[in-house]
Amino acid sequence: MFRDFSVPALYMGLLAAFVGYSASFAIVLAGITAMGATAAQAATGLFFATIGMGICSIWLPASTRTPAAVAWSTPGAAFLAATAALPGGFGEAVGALLFCAGLIVLTGFVPGLGRIVAAIPKPIANGLLAGVLLKLCLAPALALGTIPVLILPVLVAWLIGLSWNKLAAMPFAVMSFVFVLYFSLDMPESPIQEGFGQRNFALLPELTAVAPIFTFQAFISIALPLYLVTMAGQNIPGFAVLELNKYTVDRQPLIRKTGLVSLAIAPFGAIPVNMSAITAAMMAGEDAGRDPAGRYWAAITSGVAYVLLAFAAATVASLASFAPAALITAVAGLALIPALVGSISAAFSVPGQLEAPALTFLIAASGMTLFGVSGAFWGIVAGAIIWFSKSLVR
Repeated sequence: MFRDFSVPALYMGLLAAFVGYSASFAIVLAGITAMGATAAQAATGLFFATIGMGICSIWLPASTRTPAAVAWSTPGAAFLAATAALPGGFGEAVGALLFCAGLIVLTGFVPGLGRIVAAIPKPIANGLLAGVLLKLCLAPALALGTIPVLILPVLVAWLIGLSWNKLAAMPFAVMSFVFVLYFSLDMPESPIQEGFGQRNFALLPELTAVAPIFTFQAFISIALPLYLVTMAGQNIPGFAVLELNKYTVDRQPLIRKTGLVSLAIAPFGAIPVNMSAITAAMMAGEDAGRDPAGRYWAAITSGVAYVLLAFAAATVASLASFAPAALITAVAGLALIPALVGSISAAFSVPGQLEAPALTFLIAASGMTLFGVSGAFWGIVAGAIIWFSKSLVR
C-alpha cells in the first residue's frame, strides 16, 4: 500500500482538501444556522461534518484502492439555507438529518431505491437543484446593494481567481473575506470590533448532541428533498466521475459507508456526507500521479487534511459570526454559482420537455410551503406529473 504513495498524490490531495473546504464551509454554516442552530451548535455541526468526510475520505479509498473522494452535501446545505426553519426548531432539523441518513443507509442495502432515484428524469432533478441554489446565488447581488464596502473586495478577488483558474476563485474569495474581517475590526464603530473581545477562540466546539424530534413534516419537507438532492446532485455525479476515469465502482458499499457515517454524525447537527464530483475529478486525473493505481493516496491525503481542518471548526465559526449575515451568505452564494449554471443548463437540455423542469425550478425556488411541506417536495411532484403526462401523450 505505502509503495503506491507519491508526491503528486500528496500535493493534489492537499489542494483538493483546501479547495473543497474553502469553497463550501460558509454554505454549511449558513444551512445549519438557518435550521435554528445556535452559534455553538453550528460550530459543532461543522466539526462533525468535516470529521465525517475526513473519515470517509480515508476509509473508502483505502478499502477500494480508488480515488473515491468524499465531501459533505453542499447542495443539501444550500437547500437547508434556503428553507424555512421547522416549528420544532433545531431538534426537529436534527430529526430530519437522521431520517435522511437512514434513507442513504437503506439505499446502500436496497439497490432498488437507488434505481428509483436514478429514474427521476435528469432535467427534473436539475430543476430541483437549480431552485434550491437560486436563493443563495442571489445573495452576492443583494449584499452589493446593502454592504458594498464589505462585499466588493470579495467579488474582485473572486473574479481575479476565476480569470486565472476556476478552482482558485473561492480560495481567493475566502482569503479576501478574511482580510475584510480583519480590517473591519479596526473600524471604530464596527459591531465586529465590539464583539471581538467578548469571544474566546477554542480548539474544539462544545461537542453536545441535540435531542432529535421526529415528525412527518420534517421527513417530507426536509429529509426527503435533502436525500434526493444528495443522491442526484452528489452521489450519482461522483460515481460518474470515477467511472469516466476508468475506475471500477461498486456503488452499494460506498453508499452504505457514507450513509452510516452520516447517521453517526447527524445527532450533532452535521449534514450528510457523500461522494464528491469536483474533488474526485482533481484526484482521479493525471495530476495526482502517472499511475492510476496509486491515485487513491490523493483521496487519503485529503481525508487526513479534512480531519485536521475539523479542529479549526470553532475558530472558523467564531470568525464567521463576526461578519454580517449578508456577507456570509454572499460568500456562500459565490461558491454555488457554477453549480447553478450547470444545473440550469442540464434542466433545460431536452427541447420537448421544458415546462416540467421549469415548474420544478420555480416552485423549489419560491420558498413556498403547502400543508407545512416545503416547495422542494411539491416542485418534484409537479414536475414529475407534467413530465410523465407529456411522455404518455407522445
